[in-house]
Amino acid sequence: MELTAIQLEGADGIALAADVAGPLDGQPVILLHGGGQTRGSWRNAVAALARAGYRAIAVDQRGHGESAWSEKGDYLLDRFGDDLRRVIETLDARPILVGASLGGLASLLAAGEAPQAEVAGIVLVDIVPWMEKKGGEQVVGFMRGTDGGFDTLDEAADAIAAYLPHRPRPDRLDGLSRNLRQRADGRWYWHWDPAFVRPNAKWDMDDINRRLSAAARAVSSPLMLVHGTASEIVSEAGAARFRAMLPQAQVVPIAGAHHMVAGDDNDAFLGALLTFLDTLPEPIA
Repeated sequence: MELTAIQLEGADGIALAADVAGPLDGQPVILLHGGGQTRGSWRNAVAALARAGYRAIAVDQRGHGESAWSEKGDYLLDRFGDDLRRVIETLDARPILVGASLGGLASLLAAGEAPQAEVAGIVLVDIVPWMEKKGGEQVVGFMRGTDGGFDTLDEAADAIAAYLPHRPRPDRLDGLSRNLRQRADGRWYWHWDPAFVRPNAKWDMDDINRRLSAAARAVSSPLMLVHGTASEIVSEAGAARFRAMLPQAQVVPIAGAHHMVAGDDNDAFLGALLTFLDTLPEPIA
């Protein structure tokens, strides 16, 4: 697979880093990671999509990875949706959106709120309107608790192992080094702006959840939810509520997977993703 690094432009001109792979005339698939992650979390998905003939575009969202940090610390959910709209405007065909967690929320707002971006389909990866508040607090708590960096990669691996006890601690740390930067002080820091998880009074979760529900109902293209049965964010009740709200949507549970579905069971995730894509109509420019 030939991977090409490119730069895109988001809202307010913010620079967004991305990787692309697959044929130039392939159906575009935009992959958006979760909060605190980078586009590197989609490496396996990008390769699988490219092999299947899609044009995969994995984007570092603002404040993450190699994308620019907002000078104003503007990480309201609306901005992530606005960034996605700008990226979609650059494409010659309606894309399929694959969004994990934060990326899924941005996808719903971009496609479901005015001005609605035209998309060919949406895949939500372990995220629904009315997500579990406790699970969200755990994710943000881990990010805030580790934004001071680590003395060594081993220390970072220990922190992750404590946060994700269901996963075996990796013996090799080269993969972890891709998600951290070593700064001049010698410490290792995550690839995201600490301002992303600073408390913000404008994050009214009840209001956001109502907006997300309305946006999901307004999406006219095919939609699928892939969720882990052991997820901290999407409970059984949350998945059932999603089914009742959008009976036309596909819902695929991944047995035993937690919030990071693709990382916990990548084969099952890719199987569900490619099967869904095969059901979509031919792309329309």
